[in-house]
Amino acid sequence: MTMSNNTNRDTATATAESFRPAISLVATAKKRATVLDLAQQAEAHGFAGIACPSLGAAMGFCTSLAHVTKTIKFWTSIQPIYYSHAIEMANTAAHIFEISNSRFSLGLGVSHGPVINRLGATTATPLADIRNYVQTMRNQERFSGELPPIYLAALRDKMLDLTTEISQGAIWANAALSNISSQLTRVAPPRRAEMFFANMVPTVISTDLGAAHEIHRKTLVGYVSLPNYRNYWRSCGYDEQIDAFEKILDSPNKETRSSEIIAAMDTKWLSDCTISGDSDTVREALWAWSQSGVLPIAVMSSTSGGQAKAVSELFDAYK
Repeated sequence: MTMSNNTNRDTATATAESFRPAISLVATAKKRATVLDLAQQAEAHGFAGIACPSLGAAMGFCTSLAHVTKTIKFWTSIQPIYYSHAIEMANTAAHIFEISNSRFSLGLGVSHGPVINRLGATTATPLADIRNYVQTMRNQERFSGELPPIYLAALRDKMLDLTTEISQGAIWANAALSNISSQLTRVAPPRRAEMFFANMVPTVISTDLGAAHEIHRKTLVGYVSLPNYRNYWRSCGYDEQIDAFEKILDSPNKETRSSEIIAAMDTKWLSDCTISGDSDTVREALWAWSQSGVLPIAVMSSTSGGQAKAVSELFDAYK
């Protein structure tokens, strides 16, 4: 029995080592050339794709990726629909899709209240807004040329249902591994086989779990403040955790709110939504996400450096 268990563990480890996740890259100001170099390395190492968050001018970054890479797929994850008119988005997306030899996909989302409020838009009708946006893009296709596959941010069930209806894929961020397979049962098996599913997973490679968890806690503070995320995690069974967060958010003392939220973060909840550990642990956790039916997108942080250091640590884990 022991020998069989060891054999199964060795087989699982070997499989996890051969698997390559996708990776998130942000083209930050004054570091864009460096990030393009990281993208080329990701391609050379055989990673499954590059996800481009809206933090660093994602559409411009994707245009550059179309020129400096040759085989790796890439997509926005996620480009908020309120940033650009749907007609201009269709024109730009079709352009990138064409010059990349069909390697580009367009991830779209409605973003969140604070971002939308800064733009002077409204959050009243997110489902209708994104449906209309995608339809306007498709109407423009006769002028723009062929559109890329469209993926939608789909944290909760209603948006996942809409995603299944009008797009080619769904992208989560900070989703719970314990819940994702159950949520995917909403998608009929034939449709599920046709679609792209991915999740942005905060990931830290470190033997110092305390330090890694501290980074994740700071990463998730902003998400905890968003009702949509709290409602999602509550639907995953984390009622007590969300109750604790909402008690803090309802308190009048805003100055200590972030530190109190960090202190209230339960390790079980945190570990369900993030990945921490040595190289073996991280590879196996990313592999587990892939086995749930969802491609993991490693959103890298490091205990000893910035994005370039964190991404290099991931590359080293798969050498």
